[in-house]
Amino acid sequence: MANKIPVAVLGATGAVGQRFIQLLQNHPVFEIAALTASDRSEGKRYSDAVHWVIEGDVPEAVRDIVLLPTQASIVGARVDARIAFSALPNDSAQIAEPEFAAAGVTVFSNASFHRMVKDVPLVITEVNPTHLQLLHRQRAMRGWSGGIVCNTNCTVSGPAMSLRPLYDAFGVKRVFAVSMQAESGAGYPGVPSLDITDNVLPFIKGEEDKMEAEARKLLGILRGDHVEDASLALSAHCNRVAVIDGHIVTMSVELASPATPADAIRVLSEYRCAEVAGLHMAPDQPVVVRSESDRPQPRRDRMTGKGMSTVVGRVRAEPLFGECGIKFVTLSHNTIRGAAGGSLLNAELAARWNLVNN
Repeated sequence: MANKIPVAVLGATGAVGQRFIQLLQNHPVFEIAALTASDRSEGKRYSDAVHWVIEGDVPEAVRDIVLLPTQASIVGARVDARIAFSALPNDSAQIAEPEFAAAGVTVFSNASFHRMVKDVPLVITEVNPTHLQLLHRQRAMRGWSGGIVCNTNCTVSGPAMSLRPLYDAFGVKRVFAVSMQAESGAGYPGVPSLDITDNVLPFIKGEEDKMEAEARKLLGILRGDHVEDASLALSAHCNRVAVIDGHIVTMSVELASPATPADAIRVLSEYRCAEVAGLHMAPDQPVVVRSESDRPQPRRDRMTGKGMSTVVGRVRAEPLFGECGIKFVTLSHNTIRGAAGGSLLNAELAARWNLVNN
């Protein structure tokens, strides 16, 4: 523990909290110092309170940790956690995350409540790492020594990861996207079986607005005290499908300058982010392009790059946009890249850049 940063996991018994705990095992930089839960679970041993719903078993290292209430004053009195990974639902995140930030803890949040707030960084490390610097402005404006950093909606991670290299190389004017989102994106216990079995649900509350707004912020430019959104038009249709993990999004993209499918494949395959090189959660290749006609597929490809890579396939010309049109399929693991793993990578980069309160 002496050589690692002590961290807390807020909302540790839920599905995303469990994924945080799983990914934090034997982490080279972070060590779990505290776990929090709702009133009905506080005071219990973690193994007694949790209903473990992800693959594997409850890690031995956390089985006997006693759950604390999600209150900054109580957690701070027990442990010196400098980072909190938040798996809280929105209503709890609205109150608890600012309290922890004011108490000197840097919160890496999976909740959506603060994502579009002007001074809160919304970050996918390989897409917009410099937006983490917005923490300086946030702390100055609010008088915090901690802070709040959000990862994006799980559906946005694949599209944003694929759009970043295309945006940089050719510019992007318009995007039409259709999602096929896994059941785990709804949390546990998720969608009732009588709704999703032999069915597709063509509406997910709030998802289309999040996808459109968050993509523009992620691809935007940091301008001092705010992010200037990217000037691209994005129209999304979001659907829930009978897949456990892995969100697929089909993309039709109008580029600002002409490009062939071969040009797009080269740019996507060669894309790297020097800022995250060598970090524990960073995949060697952020975007992996498959050449097979029937890939990517969730069951076969969602664990590419240990679940942190975006997999792209079926790259071809989009005739609706002429010589500037490209269309393709993206796949990302929604509970790893799009949730806990994305937050962990944000924290790793913040620690590398000395943006975590010491």
